[in-house]
Amino acid sequence: MKALIGLVVCAVALLSGCCTAGPAALSITTILQEPFTMTQGSELEGYCIDLLAEIAKKLGFKYEVHLVKDGKYGRQDESGNWHGMIGEVVRGEANLAVAPLTLTATRELSVEMSTPFMQTGVGFILSKDLGSEESHFVSFLFPFSTEMWVGVLMAFLVTGLCIYLVARISPCEWADPEIDEHSFTLLHSFWYITGALTLQGAGPHPKSLSGRIISAIWWVFAVVLLACYFSNFNTMLRSDTKHVSVMNFDELARQDVIDYGTVEGGSTFNFFKNSNNPTYRSIFQHMERKKSCVRSVEEGNRRAQEGNYAFIGEAASLDIAVARYCNLIRSSELIAMRGYSIAAPLGSPMMKNITVAILQLSESGELAYLQSKWWANSCMPEGGQAPQALQAHLLRGLFMLLALGCGLGLLIALLELASKARDQAKDQKKSCCSVLAAELSQRFRSGRANAGTETSEKSKA
Repeated sequence: MKALIGLVVCAVALLSGCCTAGPAALSITTILQEPFTMTQGSELEGYCIDLLAEIAKKLGFKYEVHLVKDGKYGRQDESGNWHGMIGEVVRGEANLAVAPLTLTATRELSVEMSTPFMQTGVGFILSKDLGSEESHFVSFLFPFSTEMWVGVLMAFLVTGLCIYLVARISPCEWADPEIDEHSFTLLHSFWYITGALTLQGAGPHPKSLSGRIISAIWWVFAVVLLACYFSNFNTMLRSDTKHVSVMNFDELARQDVIDYGTVEGGSTFNFFKNSNNPTYRSIFQHMERKKSCVRSVEEGNRRAQEGNYAFIGEAASLDIAVARYCNLIRSSELIAMRGYSIAAPLGSPMMKNITVAILQLSESGELAYLQSKWWANSCMPEGGQAPQALQAHLLRGLFMLLALGCGLGLLIALLELASKARDQAKDQKKSCCSVLAAELSQRFRSGRANAGTETSEKSKA
């Protein structure tokens, strides 16, 4: 009887335990790769850890994360056996593989792959020391922007015209137009302000107060403008910004100075191995001949930092290396665009829900937020931002000062002419306006005559 009671008690305990126990936690396999999965003390953190947490929240499951035992992503040997995270999923050692696993046809045949949670491509990184500064035959124009150069040209033309007009209007410049051999022609005006731009006092010089005011303002304009130009030009010459001398895979394959390789057995390795493109086949043959492949992304990043080595990998991994190690730079060309997916055993009922959850996270902007969070760039160019061309609006005060000086000079010239016209009107007993009109007409007629005389004398000579 006691034995029967004991059996009943054990059965009740077992049944109550089964009723109260929740669903078993899923086993998740992953791999250490910055910033997808990283160690923080005894805990794991990174993009994939945050992604897994968001998916688990939406689907309502518990999970336990462990690192893949052999440190591999997923490689199939000659006998058809899988290694790495894909192998653990195939053998049932893990329910899901959440990592930067590239979606490939071979993997899709052995496991279920979700819709990609990130798109990437294949590129390469190398040390900035292997770069070469870019040169250009018009690099002397780079300190100023196009708008700035247009503004300087307009200021030059307007100031030269203003000095010419002042020289024609002001009585002090034309005391005796018939014999004054230093009268300001239009050519003299532009020659004078050109001399100021070279910090040389090219003559003849204005004699009137109005002409000297415009000249003084133009000299101030020229000195400040030259100071800004040479300052920005010097900054650009001393800039440490460099450009990769090997810009694409074709150039990488044709040179033999820089060694290169990728992670052995990875999806990038298999891409070059199976490609029919002559350039990519040449790259694979070089890696096989030189035995230049590495065992991990971290080793590839380290060799690239040491110099004379280009590490070929997926852009998502390369970009984080460039963001963390400021002496690295990535090629501009990306090939073989592919996506990162989550892997589950064949026939897994969870894969449909996981795909829907990934799409929902993408549509809500959560995936973009996670990428900006874990791919934050910690590198800044030495001395701050790279130098840029000087924009016209930064010197608008200087242009306004020049415009004010030209306007003031023209006004004073008119006042000087009006004062002389008034004195002549008193002497000749004529109206001031008629004398003023006659003076202006005489000065501009004599200016054209002088210009014609200079031209004829030059032709005779």
